[in-house]
Amino acid sequence: MNFASDNVYGIHPKILAAIEAANKGTSASYGYDDYSKRAEEKLSEVFEKDVRAFLVTTGTAANGLALSALAPSYGAIITHAEAHAAVDECNSPEMFTGGAKIIGLHGTLGKITPEMVKKTLKGFIRGEHDPKPSAISVTNSTELGRVYTPAEIKALAAAAVPQSPPPQTLEGEVHEIESPIRSRRMKFHMDGARFANAVASLGLKPSEITWKAGIDVMSFGGTKNGGMLLEAVVFFDTKLAEDFLYRRMRGGQLISKSRYLGAQMLAYLEGDLWLENARKANGLAKRLAEGLKASNRIRIPIPTEANEIFAVMPRALHDKAQAAGAHYYDWMPDTLGPGGIADDEIFVRFVLSYATPPEDVERFIGLIKDLSSR
Repeated sequence: MNFASDNVYGIHPKILAAIEAANKGTSASYGYDDYSKRAEEKLSEVFEKDVRAFLVTTGTAANGLALSALAPSYGAIITHAEAHAAVDECNSPEMFTGGAKIIGLHGTLGKITPEMVKKTLKGFIRGEHDPKPSAISVTNSTELGRVYTPAEIKALAAAAVPQSPPPQTLEGEVHEIESPIRSRRMKFHMDGARFANAVASLGLKPSEITWKAGIDVMSFGGTKNGGMLLEAVVFFDTKLAEDFLYRRMRGGQLISKSRYLGAQMLAYLEGDLWLENARKANGLAKRLAEGLKASNRIRIPIPTEANEIFAVMPRALHDKAQAAGAHYYDWMPDTLGPGGIADDEIFVRFVLSYATPPEDVERFIGLIKDLSSR
């Protein structure tokens, strides 16, 4: 009964078979192989737009390199305070950008809002003494399993483009106010480590929650959803990709035998395998959430919208469940805000994978029911 992460499960058989097939014969190297070229074409098809796509091996590299194309070393990147780019990547975005400042906003239950962004931007009043607001980054689905809708993304995109201030009249002449936000056009990044789960949850086309809503570049993840090393930096604004070949090379992410990345991506997208896997994971999460709530000993304060469940349970029940062989992580209680849990409670996270055995879900629900009745 392992619900610690969707990373604990292995490679999908179809993706593993694609790697084996790519292992036969010879191939061009360093991203110029047919597999990688076709993967970019397939991603363009999936997103209904000509994109530039660069395959990399980790989500950390994808985020750091993507943000380096959006924010200069003197820039500022606004994101959620618990986003991977802010707390889980060991300052990787700062390294890849050459020093851009990550500004984490404490949004409710994993999301940031346009009002929070606008309030933050109003604080940039010191000209060159402040970092330059350069990018916004959101995670979809978020670190707390929430899903951003197209309307929410569009509103955030609009918040990143404030209206120019009105002209100022001085002694009968009209002068433009010199303001650091006057001509700002911040870029918009999406961390899509679990993007498939967000798309499956919303039931929308991938384009509707990315470039059509204002996203300029995204980290498109597949490792958590059946891949081995399967991530891509996808540029919807292709002008931003002009020098990305150099960024990827300098970042140590240009793989010589790149065909193995391209083969994975093709298998992942073929026949919508990526969405099929995500739907399975989301469905298992919904079933587990329903079972946990039925115990009357566990409450779920955050809506289960994708493949992650966040729950509050008695610490004694948690200890017994783990002693019985259940694997999952305790989480940061501050996420729930002041007074979120009692002293004898614990805040925990369960993550479901496409490969989580359904019988493990039922077994765990039965275990909690049994332990709760004692």
